[in-house]
Amino acid sequence: MAGTSMRDVRRRIHSVENTMQITKAMQLVAASKLRRAKERVETARPYFTTLYDTIRALSAGSAGEGGIYTRQRPVRRSAYLVLGGDRGLAGGYNANLFRFAEEVMDPEAALVVPVGKRAVDHYSRTPYEVRPFGGYTVLEDMDLARSFELARLLTELFRSGEVDEVNFVYTEFRSMLSQVPVVKKILPLSFEDEEDAPAAFGAAEFDPSPAAVLGRIIPQYVGGMVFGAVSEAFASEQGARRMAMENASDNAEEMIASLSLQYNRARQGAITQEITEISSGFEALR
Repeated sequence: MAGTSMRDVRRRIHSVENTMQITKAMQLVAASKLRRAKERVETARPYFTTLYDTIRALSAGSAGEGGIYTRQRPVRRSAYLVLGGDRGLAGGYNANLFRFAEEVMDPEAALVVPVGKRAVDHYSRTPYEVRPFGGYTVLEDMDLARSFELARLLTELFRSGEVDEVNFVYTEFRSMLSQVPVVKKILPLSFEDEEDAPAAFGAAEFDPSPAAVLGRIIPQYVGGMVFGAVSEAFASEQGARRMAMENASDNAEEMIASLSLQYNRARQGAITQEITEISSGFEALR
């Protein structure tokens, strides 16, 4: 009985050790990807912050002549770009994002553009209307060129009147330990509620018109915002996966320690039983 128990515990220890090797390897891979993703976020943020401030200032100086991209209209239908993860084993990263998206979207009025394998899989099983983005489903493959392709799709949906606003739903990377789901309205442009909006470009003149200038710049602006959101989402996924795998490795180590103690106790009990049996046999022979 004791031998069987010891074999079971030994087999369990071996199984947990193999699992821990996998989680530690995934932790190292996620840490490596996170380092590169974090550098991309930190490099991109100043550019996109400047771009955002420039568009605000240009919009302030257009005297309400910003054209279709700044014109508010009744919202009958909204587009949501949802940037999910590419893989699982990232703790509650994807579940938290999709739960947050459910809270901010109206199923009857939402058009979802999912990017990321998990987002595509999730929304294929929901009642939301989905607009696929070409053949791209992997968040890691979304470089600047593909971000601008996606921006053209979103701006065309808005320009054609198919949707009345465009929103981004993604996870914002705040630190190695903190990733927070957010929703941001991108179109139509509106800076009226922002207290720190920059001043307009003085007595600047627009040729041929503010609407024409914004009409050329805003699709580029949306492309920049897409790339910024993709960078944030990818860094957040890697950060969440690194933490999840680190916690899994720590739990595996604790389990191995507990099983080793259990194994040693069983081994000690088996040795004690053998000694008792030998002593009893010796006494019987006497």
